[in-house]
Amino acid sequence: MKLLHIDSSALGANSVTRELSAAVATRWLDALPGLTIDYRDLDADPIPHLTGRSLAGADPAETEASAHILQQFLDADVIVLGVPMYNFGIPSTLKAWIDRVAVAGKTFRYTADGPEGLAKGKRAIIVSGRGGLHSGQPSDFQETYLRHVLAFIGVTDVEFVRAEGVAYSPQHRADALAAAHASIPLPQRQAA
Repeated sequence: MKLLHIDSSALGANSVTRELSAAVATRWLDALPGLTIDYRDLDADPIPHLTGRSLAGADPAETEASAHILQQFLDADVIVLGVPMYNFGIPSTLKAWIDRVAVAGKTFRYTADGPEGLAKGKRAIIVSGRGGLHSGQPSDFQETYLRHVLAFIGVTDVEFVRAEGVAYSPQHRADALAAAHASIPLPQRQAA
């Protein structure tokens, strides 16, 4: 089994999502001996934003890197995304990654009945960090977008681990982190 772990926070050691996504990966590794983990830090190693030159394949190195990013996603059984809320949405670095994995003919296609996701059978765990309280509010463009884009490419088994209100006070942050750690999903153990 392969787990793809993506972090997108620009806050380094102060990041709520980095702490929580690392905890998810560690718990899965502990629960599933033999699990392999691929890791990408989109802040330290950002992906270029999609341009006309990207689509035209004008830069062979970028084209090769894009193919690697897509293959890494396709090979993964579980995707763990560390996603802080920036200005009510996702970081642009994560959007650049999504642009490399949402590829017509590879992860989705259009049919006579509409779009069909081709990346079926994957599980996604989204670790969401928010300074304010946004769940179920009109200001939440993060969760609705991620659910939609993942479903569009075929990933419908999506779970969220949320830490909200972390900017209100140190106590809010501590409480939100404790609740989020307690909600981290584990893989189902297979019978021996």
